[in-house]
Amino acid sequence: MNEQHIASAYDRDLEAIQALIIKMGGLVEAAILDGTEALATRDVELAERVRKGDKAVDELEERVNEEAARTIALRAPVSQDLRIILSVLKLAGSLERVGDYAKNIAKRTSVLAEMRPISGTETTLRRMARDVQNMLKDTLDAFIARDEKLAHDVILRDLDVDQMYNALFREFLTFMMEDPRNITACMHLHFIAKNIERMGDLVTNMAEQVVYITTGVRPEDNRPKSDTTAFVTAVD
Repeated sequence: MNEQHIASAYDRDLEAIQALIIKMGGLVEAAILDGTEALATRDVELAERVRKGDKAVDELEERVNEEAARTIALRAPVSQDLRIILSVLKLAGSLERVGDYAKNIAKRTSVLAEMRPISGTETTLRRMARDVQNMLKDTLDAFIARDEKLAHDVILRDLDVDQMYNALFREFLTFMMEDPRNITACMHLHFIAKNIERMGDLVTNMAEQVVYITTGVRPEDNRPKSDTTAFVTAVD
């Protein structure tokens, strides 16, 4: 097989892998929005669909890993081509983790549905989630278009998500101090807020990976960060 045929075959393989990434990203975007919609409306059935839908995201990640491994074995890519394949694997891994956080939000929704609502917090959580979803959409667009500028823009927008998280954290403390009956609900809501904030971090990592794919240079590790809390942040 001559070099032109090898290059053509590699391009087709890469396009197929990129299509899987975009499909995976679409499912994760929907999970973010549906998860927080279920929380805001106390829709337990929608939350359950989000939980079950995570399996499809996991399966797509496996397919990306398999296709990438096959392409490396058959095409032996080097230099920029190899960089792209390895970066795609990292993108898939980040998407899978974002999907897991969306699933965790849905899991807590069924518990919160049995508790009295904490006024106003669901609105901010939905706004945070919408911002992260838009960041993810733009990151995927930047990946397909190899748009370094758009990827850098996503990186900067993570600061807004952090600031909303910090504001919510203070609100939860206030609610808990005002009425101990709010403590359990606020703890669950805090974990949800932290999940969304971590989604933003993962999407930002993806945007940095897009910059690397596009330029061959990793962004300097000086992106703005504004999570100033010291609260327990474990996620079940």
